[in-house]
Amino acid sequence: MPARAYWQGQIRLALVSIPVEIYSATKSGATVSFRQIHEPSGKRIHYEKVVDGIGPVDPDEIMKGFEYEKGEYVLLDEKEIEGVKLESKKTLELTQFVDVHEVDAIYYDKPYYVVPADDLAEEAFVVLREALRKTRKVGLGQLALRGREYVVSLKPCGRGLVLETLRYADEVNKAASYFRDIGDAKPDEDLLDLATSLIEKKSGKFDASDFHDRYVDALRDLIARKRKSKSGKVSLDTDDDRPAKGGSNVIDLMAALRKSLDKPGAATPAKKAASRKPAATKAAAKPTAKKPAPRARKSA
Repeated sequence: MPARAYWQGQIRLALVSIPVEIYSATKSGATVSFRQIHEPSGKRIHYEKVVDGIGPVDPDEIMKGFEYEKGEYVLLDEKEIEGVKLESKKTLELTQFVDVHEVDAIYYDKPYYVVPADDLAEEAFVVLREALRKTRKVGLGQLALRGREYVVSLKPCGRGLVLETLRYADEVNKAASYFRDIGDAKPDEDLLDLATSLIEKKSGKFDASDFHDRYVDALRDLIARKRKSKSGKVSLDTDDDRPAKGGSNVIDLMAALRKSLDKPGAATPAKKAASRKPAATKAAAKPTAKKPAPRARKSA
């Protein structure tokens, strides 16, 4: 467990307060970062904070300002911002409980692990965790993090709890404005059956370790080849797998789905066994003996 918690406070449920600590549940991936370089000199480009008519300024002279009119600002320093009184800075009060499926996935933002702060808090922590698990509910409340107040959800995760920050309603674009041009036509039943069969064939249990960032791998390979290249140039694969736009690239959907099903899939052994035909019964196992053909009579 990390030495320092991301947030320390208490979860409040009615008159019960549970001291907890939260830790970030995610970390940055193995991305390839780039610097901006001045090509003629090969040196790195730096950025300076400057004021019009003054030039570069000392970081200690920089404050945060809110523009209430064009060119007019209210200045605030960090102590004034930190001094804003907000109970949710130290307390997460669970004010509502909803079914797990009622919170649309589009509202979830960032996850955090929640653990009891000490041994004394563990009993109440476990009771809350198991009560949420038994009722299949998600606890909702508000919590101040990263300089703003979030709506958060709380649900069981193994031996602990996972807290997830949620987006506010005005932060999510309405889906109807994007989906309104999609027709209401029902799909062809045969096409639907083929697509369903294809999904079932490729179904399995989720394992995050099965996936990795292929773009990062390709970038690293490109960098390695450029380092080894004497000329500093490497050949690039310009093949584009994207289908061309327009009606000239129309394909037979039925044929494509059938072809996809015919390909060797990743069906599980259980599914393969289920797809085998049952063995024939003993009564039908023995074929009937063929009678010898009658001899042809000699012609007169």
